[in-house]
Amino acid sequence: MLIDSLIEYRKIKGHDITVVFDGWKNGEAKEHQSFTGGIKVIYSRIGEKADSVIKRIISSDRREWIVVTSDRDIANHAWTSGSVPISSEDFLKSVEKRIPSSPDEEEHDNEYGMSQRKGNPRKPSKKEKAVRRALSKL
Repeated sequence: MLIDSLIEYRKIKGHDITVVFDGWKNGEAKEHQSFTGGIKVIYSRIGEKADSVIKRIISSDRREWIVVTSDRDIANHAWTSGSVPISSEDFLKSVEKRIPSSPDEEEHDNEYGMSQRKGNPRKPSKKEKAVRRALSKL
């Protein structure tokens, strides 16, 4: 379901997307990569966690990545590598704005009173500005 949503999102936005899954407990001896609907899918090798693969990717390719993660360690590594981490929750909101949802999902959201919060009026930090800039690209 995640990959299907990302494929739809990629059709709309055209971004290069890489998804990394853990294979450290029951993966293959070698790291496995494939492409599905234009999405690069990586499974870490047995004994290696996806976190290590993500850190290696953003460290080795010195460009500004937008790293979607709710893991604090990966987010900190992304900042130190010149990339911008976006929380999974913020990314999901961004994707939901771009991909039309079914009427049932809208009713479900309204049922629980999910309202949009207003921002804090104080001046944002450099990191907050970077996150906002990255989210505007998504």
